[in-house]
Amino acid sequence: MRLLLLTVLFVVSVASPATAVGPEAREAPTFNGTVQAVAYLGGTVYVGGTFTKASWGGRIYPRERLAAFDGRTGELLKWAPAADGPVRALATTPGAVFAAGDFHRIAGEKRDSIARLSPTEDTVHSFRADVQGTPYALAAGNGRLYLGGSFSRVNGRKARNLVAFSLLTGKVDGRWRAAADARVHALAVARGQVFLGGSFTKVGAVKGYPRLAAVDATTGALTRRFRPEAPADVNAVTVDGDGVYAAAGGRGGRAAAYRLDGSTRWQRVFDGDATAITTIGGVAYVGGHFDRVCLTARNGAQGTCLDGSVSRVKLAAVTAGGRLTEWKPQANGVIGVRVLASAPNGALDAGGDFTMIGGLLRPRFARF
Repeated sequence: MRLLLLTVLFVVSVASPATAVGPEAREAPTFNGTVQAVAYLGGTVYVGGTFTKASWGGRIYPRERLAAFDGRTGELLKWAPAADGPVRALATTPGAVFAAGDFHRIAGEKRDSIARLSPTEDTVHSFRADVQGTPYALAAGNGRLYLGGSFSRVNGRKARNLVAFSLLTGKVDGRWRAAADARVHALAVARGQVFLGGSFTKVGAVKGYPRLAAVDATTGALTRRFRPEAPADVNAVTVDGDGVYAAAGGRGGRAAAYRLDGSTRWQRVFDGDATAITTIGGVAYVGGHFDRVCLTARNGAQGTCLDGSVSRVKLAAVTAGGRLTEWKPQANGVIGVRVLASAPNGALDAGGDFTMIGGLLRPRFARF
């Protein structure tokens, strides 16, 4: 019965007006390479990725995989702690910006895959960690910095794709014992829990919580009451007052909203992977590789929608009731959008591999 009701939702769902964000991109820096991470601290927006240059005000500036701009005016700031490899994840706390990725040096100092940076100067803190593997996700909260990825050991200790550091001491928090049997690609901290998304099939030693799960923010113990049915590898996770949202791949791609018991509120199917998701004002914004949103849950080879579709190129928005909105800024490219983030001032930031938004030049970054 649950599947039947879901199908009806898709069939009768029609476009509704967007309520939170406009479709036109605002003034902000652009970049010569991929933007993979966005974070906020005060009025500053921090971005990370593979880029080596940023453009602002008709000029080009060197920015080695990290940059920052004024969240009110869009002006590129002088902050430029160069990293020698891609930055995949960012998180902030008062007085600090944490970066994780494939780098080995940052701001002129040796740091393996993770670093704590000054939010105003091109300097690094003494915090350091030896990560055996690849980090993909960062989140801060509950006095801890949480790291997810595909790794086996951190600072010589066994760590199966998840680890937490004390924000006070910078040391690995041995009390937080969460683990996953495969890659963790996304993290979100809320409600005293850490929500995990990825390709895992077990959390700790427990089966039956594949690809999307929650653990206690203090102990890392599995939250058994949150038991969603994520249909494919989860690429992004976000949480708001209404519940948990996930962007996933699979045959085509899917975005879904879940209640705190894991039951599905709504699900939308695309003709390509959904790789990013965030919410503003009750509306979920989805980014990815897709070009169309399916009218029903049925799709076929290469994600082709079988019961009709509407155009939404790399970006789409869905209401709290699961209805597709009219918001369609239309990005471009094959990979499209890699990250979406909602700013404290209500702006929506999109990063990825696109070069155009709504027919206008916006290389790799756009602010709505």
